[in-house]
Amino acid sequence: MPLIATCHCGSTKIALPAQPSQAKSCNCSFCARTGAVWAYYKPGELDFVSLDGDATYSASGLNQHHFCSKCGMQTWGDSPDWASMYNADGTPKDGNAGGMPTERIYAVNLNTVDDLDWSAVVVEAVDGRSSW
Repeated sequence: MPLIATCHCGSTKIALPAQPSQAKSCNCSFCARTGAVWAYYKPGELDFVSLDGDATYSASGLNQHHFCSKCGMQTWGDSPDWASMYNADGTPKDGNAGGMPTERIYAVNLNTVDDLDWSAVVVEAVDGRSSW
């Protein structure tokens, strides 16, 4: 049975390609308030089964935070692939501070997956509060 991320009312449903083994927890001003634990996927890896009521919030236009406009659940995100250029502590991987990723990445809030095996997921803490 596939793993499905779903909002509280069921209007948003996203099929994950497999049980994730890694995820990230971020303490930035947005993520800390939502309590999301994010698993990351390249565009094309997720199956968006239903996006009825899907709405977005973006403070800067870079990160698109998707939520259900019917029940309010934070479900997924679409952002520049920051991890391709920066370490979890915010330091640049290649010394190029201020660089902007050219690729995008999707993030799914794993707290919206009912049958997730959390014992198989290693969650890395990301210091977004100090990094961006």
